[in-house]
Amino acid sequence: MRYPLIIVIFLFSCINFHLIAQSPEANNLIYKGNKKATQENYSEAERSYRKAVSVSPESPEAVYNLGNAHYRNEDFDEATQRYFQTQKVADSKEERHKAFHNLGNSYMQKKDYEKAVEAYENALRNNPTDDETRYNYALAKSLLKNDPPQQNQDQDENQDSQDNQDNQDQQQDQQNQDQNEDSQDNQDNQDNQDQNQDQQNSDQNEDKGQPDDQENDQQQNQEPESKDRPSGLSPQQVTNLLEAMNNQEKQVQEKINAKKVKGQPVRGRKDW
Repeated sequence: MRYPLIIVIFLFSCINFHLIAQSPEANNLIYKGNKKATQENYSEAERSYRKAVSVSPESPEAVYNLGNAHYRNEDFDEATQRYFQTQKVADSKEERHKAFHNLGNSYMQKKDYEKAVEAYENALRNNPTDDETRYNYALAKSLLKNDPPQQNQDQDENQDSQDNQDNQDQQQDQQNQDQNEDSQDNQDNQDNQDQNQDQQNSDQNEDKGQPDDQENDQQQNQEPESKDRPSGLSPQQVTNLLEAMNNQEKQVQEKINAKKVKGQPVRGRKDW
């Protein structure tokens, strides 16, 4: 449902609030600005209000009506700044209510419905009974619902894109981790196979009767016998050597026999 675009703006309504507290020069400039505004000469009105603000920067009337002049000249950026400045220097709820109301109107013209809703809410906090503010507030909320801020949509899209990228990175990391684990498992299996093969080879060698390392070392340390080693003696020398050994053995045997005889007792002999 489309609402008719009816934006109520409070124009030049604060000029008599604090005229007594302001300097006479600022009062005169505000008066001239109001006169030009009633003649719809908003450029001249803006000049007068701007001079009044330079003379009395804390004047809510001068700042507020300067914002109205910018609004009529369709300079909504400047208007929002002046209305925001007005609610800061305002002394009463009524002044703040009108400043926030027209601040919401400026945001509506800029199609910034989110900020317009916020401005109208602040206006209603200062004057909950104003029908024009309530109407504009409902209108801004409806427009915001049908036309959400593009910036928020872009942020949501960027967030979704970032989330997708993060998910992809996590999946890739998991895949790399799984591949590394599979590779490690394969390497462990290969090592086990190599160990089993070495054990099988060792068992086969033992079954075949092959000597172990210690036996091999002993066999290597033993000096091989030579069948062709010469004795260094002639046959005659060997014969003489054998005869000498036999004679020596014979002499030894004779000595042994002699000792046996000498040691035997004499039988039948009497001592007289």
